This record gives sequence, C-alpha cells and structure tokens, in this order.
Amino acid sequence: MNYTPSAERYNKMLYNRCGRSGILLPAISLGLWHNFGSVDDFETARSIIRRAFDRGITHFDLANNYGPAPGTAEENFGNILKKDFTGNLRDEMVISTKAGYHMWAGPYGEWGSRKYLLSSLDQSLKRMQLDYVDIFYSHRPDPDTPLEETMMALDIAVRSGRALYAGISNYKAPEAKEAIKILKQLGTPCLIHQPKYSMFERWVEGGLLDVLEEYGVGCIPFSPLAQGLLTDRYLKGIPEGSRASKAHGFLKTADITEDRLQQIKQLNDIAKKRNQSLAQMALVWLLKDKRITSVLIGASSVQQLDNNIDCLDNVSLSNDELNKIESILRKNP
Repeated sequence: MNYTPSAERYNKMLYNRCGRSGILLPAISLGLWHNFGSVDDFETARSIIRRAFDRGITHFDLANNYGPAPGTAEENFGNILKKDFTGNLRDEMVISTKAGYHMWAGPYGEWGSRKYLLSSLDQSLKRMQLDYVDIFYSHRPDPDTPLEETMMALDIAVRSGRALYAGISNYKAPEAKEAIKILKQLGTPCLIHQPKYSMFERWVEGGLLDVLEEYGVGCIPFSPLAQGLLTDRYLKGIPEGSRASKAHGFLKTADITEDRLQQIKQLNDIAKKRNQSLAQMALVWLLKDKRITSVLIGASSVQQLDNNIDCLDNVSLSNDELNKIESILRKNP
C-alpha cells in the first residue's frame, strides 16, 4: 500500500533545541540498533518507521554495524526510504549514522582512523541510497588514533557534504571536552553527544552533562530503558522472545538479578500511580533534565512505539516522585 504521511504529524510531538545549534530534535527519536536487520521482519520494520514519522518523530538513528547482520539495518532503512519517503520528505528527516565499532576484516575496519571513518561513511550512504546524512558520529573513542585525526575525519565528512553535522558517542567527559574543542577549532562544531544513560546507567552525571552544557552540545541518550529492563516485560521473569532470551542480544539473563527485579517492581508501582507504564516514566525521568535534547528509543512493534511516545502526555515529575525514585535507585543491586 502507498504511504501518505499524516497531516497531523507535527501537532503533538515536543521538539527541543539541540545545544546551541539551529536544529530542533523530537523529544523521542527512533534508533534502529535492534529489530531492523536481516534477521527481522521487513514489513514490521516498515510499519514502525511509518508510524514514527506519523507521530512526529523526525530523527532516525543508525550505525554502520546495526543489524544483525551488520549493515542490514541501513540497507532496510534505505529501501523503506525509497519506497515510502519520496519527494521532499527526506528534507523533513534527520538521519544519523556512526562508525567506530568492528565492521569489516583487516586493520582498517574499526576504531577511529580517518581511512576507516570516511570509507565507512561512503559505504553507509550507498547502503541507505542517500547523498548525505544529517549527523555523522565517531561511535567510540580510539585509544590508538590521535583524537585530532578522528575529529578531522568528522570535519572532512561535513565539509565534503556527506554529512551536515558532526557528533560523538561513548566519549567520557575529559575526552569529550577535548573532542569538542578540536571540532570547534576546525570550524565544524560538535552538534551532539550520544551516551548510554538510563535510571540504571548514570555515569554521564559525573561530569559529561556539565561539559555538554558548557559547550552548548546536545545530548541524546541511548538505551534509556536499559535494554528493556525498565519496562513491564521482566516483572515476572524472562519472557520468550524478549531481548534477554535472544542469543544475539546485548541483554543477558545474568543482568536480571532478584535485587534488580525488586527495583523494577518498585519503580513500576510509582509509574502505575502516575497512570504511566514503567517505560514511559523512565523516559520522562531522562527528559526532566533540560540538557537532554532527545531520548533514543528502540521498538519491536507499533504498539510498543506508541506506548513510548505516549510518555509525552505527562512529562512532569513531582519532587516527591523524584525522591522516591532516587531512593529506589540508590539501592544498587
């Protein structure tokens, strides 16, 4: 069936300015880390992307190695764009990709060299059938490549027109600060940082968020639901078909301890009193901080996508709720 985007798509989504840039990003962005590769159902992926756009999600986040198999999320996304997002719809989208993790054999297939980053970007553009991406990230810092070389590669990606903005991901506060300074000197300011951040993963509060605020860089957390732990999926153990049950997933059964389950249940009780799902409350908890531009969700179904976006119906947390949540989170399992 032909796809016509909803005329109401921009009416309810909240858009936040990304640092001190001219770009607004939706409060909820869609990541294609899982559920969009060659092992997944193409039509389900297509319906999720259509629904996301209909509900005002303009930002779609990928990386060269997303799948599985690596590269297939970009291929599938490119095919969906070609089928459904014709004409000028590409100009209503912010599409990002990254390079840094292992992608192909040999010494030039991962990390942060100029050769790898620019070769990878060219491959990503070919897979997605695009002339450019909006954001190109260094996916992780490289301990063996000078930071200047990695940042110069991002600068070249922008100056050559293959990307509109540069970003970094998984950089700790000190190296993020240095990377941001280098990019500024090169004349290609860092637009955004993508760290792992959730109620259960809070390292960014130890200085990174302060650095991003100081230099006017946006922040888009990935894994905001802790790979599904901050949902109702694990309230009664590990269900079949969940990420923890899959051999190729990043969430392992060892992560789901009895203490962690108790935390999840207590947090779920607070969410219930707010008339929200646990996932919705976990997303709102991140968005409470004005330094957070957008939260990057995954989705395995349209229903799950809708549930997450519906968190925007109630984005305020009372001091009492925040204190109770903090008390639960302090009990580190």
